[in-house]
Amino acid sequence: MSGIFQDAVFGGLFGDPEAMALWSAEAQLERFRTVEAALSKALAEVGLVAQDQGPRAAAYISTAPIDRDRLAEGCAKDGLPIPNFVAQLKENAADLAGAIHTGSTSQDIMDTALSLTIRATNDLLLARLGSVTDALADLDRRFGTAPMMGRTRMQVALPITVGDRIKSWRDPLLAQAASLIALRPQIERLQFGGAVGTRHAYGDRGGAMAETMARELGLTNGPVWQTDRSSLVMFANQLSVVSGILGKIGQDISLMTQQGIDEISLSGGGGSSAMPHKSNPILAELLVTLARYNASQMSAMHHSLIHEQERSGAAWALEWMVLPAIAVATARALKAAADLCAKVTQMGQRE
Repeated sequence: MSGIFQDAVFGGLFGDPEAMALWSAEAQLERFRTVEAALSKALAEVGLVAQDQGPRAAAYISTAPIDRDRLAEGCAKDGLPIPNFVAQLKENAADLAGAIHTGSTSQDIMDTALSLTIRATNDLLLARLGSVTDALADLDRRFGTAPMMGRTRMQVALPITVGDRIKSWRDPLLAQAASLIALRPQIERLQFGGAVGTRHAYGDRGGAMAETMARELGLTNGPVWQTDRSSLVMFANQLSVVSGILGKIGQDISLMTQQGIDEISLSGGGGSSAMPHKSNPILAELLVTLARYNASQMSAMHHSLIHEQERSGAAWALEWMVLPAIAVATARALKAAADLCAKVTQMGQRE
């Protein structure tokens, strides 16, 4: 993800520690373990390894030491971390080596781990969407009947109420929360195709393997999607729409704070090094910035749809660069929006 989210200085504005933890290297490594353990259990359950080997291999995988420096070196050499990860797992596995990663491929492990990350991210985003819509409902209760001026094309139009303006903010967020919930089965999905997406290494037991792994991991089981990345683009687009709606809220609030309009008052505004009398709407502006950032990243996500033949290294790697940043930016925007609502002390025309 973009370094600004983790920057020692700018991270204070753009960073979201809770969201970043979900996408961290440590979290991904643990999810690689989780997927590999589920694979080992499934191998035993369908009879491809001895019955006792699956649970034993799963237990071993969960605690086997992984040298992070070697993993990084392996990633640089192989273009992805799983070959070295599996090699390290097997080094001390003894008789369990045959029950580790058998018949699978790096993409199965990484994509399924990504689905687990997306599931955790969705839990966070939906909770924050609820917090923002609740905060907007509270503002409506406090100030909704107050008059204010409606504006079209940034010009005075006709009188409205604060409640009218808040409704234009809240209703789209409620709709997008419902859309994200409906999308979850498509994006929280097992990837299990093997070397070229045909599950050939498992013979007639490939379907049973997939069903067993999906059940173990709590993911949707469906067709192999190793070159069909449309669900990830839909997920990214969903997040970009959410951040865009929040950007509209931020833009409106920034304009409402302008001297001469004064339709909202905020506590704890940002300061200026040259003009100490100013109180800048920092969080409102941040919502606009994050919305524009995510909109710009969607072009890259669409480029990642172009997978040549049965797997693309280039398009796949592009997702790794872009999708985590979109997720973190959206999470940060939702937190900023809730914090911004908490700073509102007055809305509507002043008497």
